[in-house]
Amino acid sequence: MGKERKIDMVILGLLSHEPLTGYDIKKRMDGAISFFWKGSFGNIYPALKDMVEQGLIVKEETTEGGREKITYSITAKGKKALKAWLSDSQASNELRYETLLKLFFGGAADKTISAKNIDVFEMQIKEDLEVLKGYALVLEKDLKKEDHLYYYLTVTFGIDTYEAYLKWCAKAKKLLK
Repeated sequence: MGKERKIDMVILGLLSHEPLTGYDIKKRMDGAISFFWKGSFGNIYPALKDMVEQGLIVKEETTEGGREKITYSITAKGKKALKAWLSDSQASNELRYETLLKLFFGGAADKTISAKNIDVFEMQIKEDLEVLKGYALVLEKDLKKEDHLYYYLTVTFGIDTYEAYLKWCAKAKKLLK
């Protein structure tokens, strides 16, 4: 497989657990994965189409309650591509926060605007942190269950990171006063 799109790997990873519809894939991405990866229908469906053409996944069309339903499943070729990607030690770990971008250019406006942006950021971090802590409580009950350990590791990374963000928010607001 040539230079893969990361969305392909997200989809293959999700499909390695169970067959899903495009809508189900989006729901999974909007759940626990959303804390470190985002996806939209605008990039999910073109990726699904391409991946079917490449033989990485197959689609099954059924009719359910009078509505057409398309479910995608990973193929042996898709599993091989996922394992190859997982084995590659190279990773792009980009950090992109619009709040930080606005703060970087904050000198072009009043300090109160930057302080307000930090308040909004802090509120979102607090909300997300509570969700992550809830995930951690559920996962840590059975770390021997398939994949729970791996989910737990990403959740605890998020908790530690978000706690550091809150510490930074307090320091930044103090400096802006």
